[in-house]
Amino acid sequence: MSVPSLDRDVWDALATVRDPELDEPITELGFVSEAEVHEGHVSVRLRLPTYFCAPNFAYLMVADACDAVRAVPGVVAVDVRLEDHFAAHEINAAVSEGAGFTGSFPGEACGEPDELRLTFRRKAYLASLDRLGTRLTAEGLPPTRLRLGEVPPSPELARLLHRRAELGLDCSPQSPLLLDERGEPIPDEEAALRLRFARAVRVSIEGNADFCRGLLHTRYPDQFLDQHAADVRDQAGRPAGTPEP
Repeated sequence: MSVPSLDRDVWDALATVRDPELDEPITELGFVSEAEVHEGHVSVRLRLPTYFCAPNFAYLMVADACDAVRAVPGVVAVDVRLEDHFAAHEINAAVSEGAGFTGSFPGEACGEPDELRLTFRRKAYLASLDRLGTRLTAEGLPPTRLRLGEVPPSPELARLLHRRAELGLDCSPQSPLLLDERGEPIPDEEAALRLRFARAVRVSIEGNADFCRGLLHTRYPDQFLDQHAADVRDQAGRPAGTPEP
């Protein structure tokens, strides 16, 4: 495997890691400040919009980035570190040692953030349901009573299926399009109300993402952020704005 190819594979792996609250790749959010590969040894540095970003979210992103890069063929060692964060030392040590979130804050953390991850995956699914429902309605295909196999292919459908799969929901062509976040079919008489709720979830997620981008650009000047993002993408051979699933 050539070094440029490994660079791209590492960047692609990092692009699969999402901020659990914002449902966007850490690469697109600008959270990856460094991604270097040397003879199979990978060094990744992450930064967040504020010094006091929630430590459970921060831990998930550091741990997920480490797991994603470690799984890339050709990678022999991984060093993922969070920088400029009040809990960086604890989080970096726990991820490096495989100690889990409770290992980051012994005596303080009540358990691993699995329930938190599930909550935000459900929210991400609802947001994707609104995006697809909005597209279908605009195309004259109201989503009520549609089955997945009847929905025309689109980026919104691909994203919805990806979010369903993460939750273990039915992705078969015969499955109703309108499933709630727990996999239960949404009755016709409740569809309008449920879809309005899904839209509120989407607007909240997207609003938080925009807010975090603004904070990050304030914390790290635009010129540095934009130039570094371009440098990393050039190094990885990956065009800017590549869509995620």
